[in-house]
Amino acid sequence: MKFRKSITVLVILVAFFASLASISGIFSKGGPGSFDYTSIRGEKVTLYGIGLYRHMSADVAIQGIAQDYVTLFIGVPLLLIAFFWAMNGSLKGRFMLAGVLNYLFVTYLFYMNMAMYNQLFLIYILLTGTTFFAFILSLLSIDIQKLPEQFSEKAPVKISGIFLIVNAVIIALLWLSIIVPPLIDNTIYPDSVDHFTTLTVQGFDLSILLPISFLGGLLLLNRSRFGYLIATVTLIFLSILMTALVAKIIAMANAGVNVIPAIFIIPVINLISVICSLKMVKSLNAK
Repeated sequence: MKFRKSITVLVILVAFFASLASISGIFSKGGPGSFDYTSIRGEKVTLYGIGLYRHMSADVAIQGIAQDYVTLFIGVPLLLIAFFWAMNGSLKGRFMLAGVLNYLFVTYLFYMNMAMYNQLFLIYILLTGTTFFAFILSLLSIDIQKLPEQFSEKAPVKISGIFLIVNAVIIALLWLSIIVPPLIDNTIYPDSVDHFTTLTVQGFDLSILLPISFLGGLLLLNRSRFGYLIATVTLIFLSILMTALVAKIIAMANAGVNVIPAIFIIPVINLISVICSLKMVKSLNAK
């Protein structure tokens, strides 16, 4: 009973404030328009200059707006559907709920740390906290002791495990290809730092998110109960996150930004993550 009350309050808060934050990012106006800014490192950066993300670099701002669309029209509806599904006693619903909350937690963790300070900072803090605790509660609601028995023989264990490992390695190599060369030639700062203080996405990915993907895939291949939990939740999380990345790539392409090779890599990862997550969830027992 306490779990139901706690998770209900948290999900309502997350759904409301995530919708508010997304709508604000999409529809906010005002500002001088795009303009050039010289960073502390002497780099000329074109800032977006419009709305909530006016002080972010132009290409990063349009990515944020693209993700706001995905969060508003995919993330929040999936959150509510998974919540009602989970509250009806469905194990599939609890996995879906955990996966969606994982996506929302990571999204607003990045917004809180990466977005240039704006009037929604306290909302980003609220969303990071509520999604984190709701995510933990959703994971604790799953009985991992009997978890391997809850998946049928049709579960794509091998394919999903290998995919999670390969995905972690590919993205890690991509980020390292950005970070390492400037360290070698002693220029230190990659171009993608822009006017930000650090590479937030790459930092969180390399330190936490990619190791989770790698470990989840490895444990799943060993058919560990923790592997079933981590891998399935991560696959659901990746399905939504990669959808957001595809939206970002489309937005950048429309703005004239070079999106090669991401335009070929990300949609493939998105498709595989969606197929694997659907098959893993489908192979679960209903209750």
